[in-house]
Amino acid sequence: MKSFLRLSFMAIALTLFFNAFAVTETKAQGVLNEVLKRMEINRQSLQTLRANISMAKYNAQLGENDLTQGTVVYMPGKKEREMYIRIDWIKPVQEQLAVVKDAYTIYRPRLGQVIIGKIDKAQGSARANGALSFLNMSKEQLKANYTVKYLGREKVSSGDETVHLQLTPKNVNSYKSAELWVDKDGMPVQAKVIESNDDTTTILLSYLKKNTTINASDFTIKYPKNIKPTRV
Repeated sequence: MKSFLRLSFMAIALTLFFNAFAVTETKAQGVLNEVLKRMEINRQSLQTLRANISMAKYNAQLGENDLTQGTVVYMPGKKEREMYIRIDWIKPVQEQLAVVKDAYTIYRPRLGQVIIGKIDKAQGSARANGALSFLNMSKEQLKANYTVKYLGREKVSSGDETVHLQLTPKNVNSYKSAELWVDKDGMPVQAKVIESNDDTTTILLSYLKKNTTINASDFTIKYPKNIKPTRV
């Protein structure tokens, strides 16, 4: 009799657990759908963006962190996933990065160096473009290319209350996963990209100014004429 009662209580407990789990999953899916909807509305309404930007890079092999800070200007292009980005890094050293469609330019004043290349082969600070690409990704593209998971609500270091999402690529990609922190307006204010070797790049946007006037010249990097660009 006692064994029967124990089994009965166990069966009831398991039933309650799995029912609670199902309710939690349903609620999470509802939150996720609402977040993706807000992200799509934000993407369609975002014509320009000015913000402060920080980039934290973690080297998993060495266990080292590097933090770079500056300002960013962003504008979506006319074609799908086409965009224009200008980042002026200020700390710890000055460096300028511009992304126009599928190409990037980096100017390093202290080294007297200019590097020009394609964004799909970008390395180092040019990889900031990868994290920012989520600004211009539609809801359909996110669902088609990633398994999106709701991780909960979280406050980022800028003080913004956000919803935390995990994105796992459905196809072979240059990185194994990514994470997004999306504010109440559907704006991704933080993005983290995790490489296959566990190195990470985390981009944080703060003090956002949306839909202000931006000129095409804002995406042109000017450097001394005597510097010959290196193409990679």
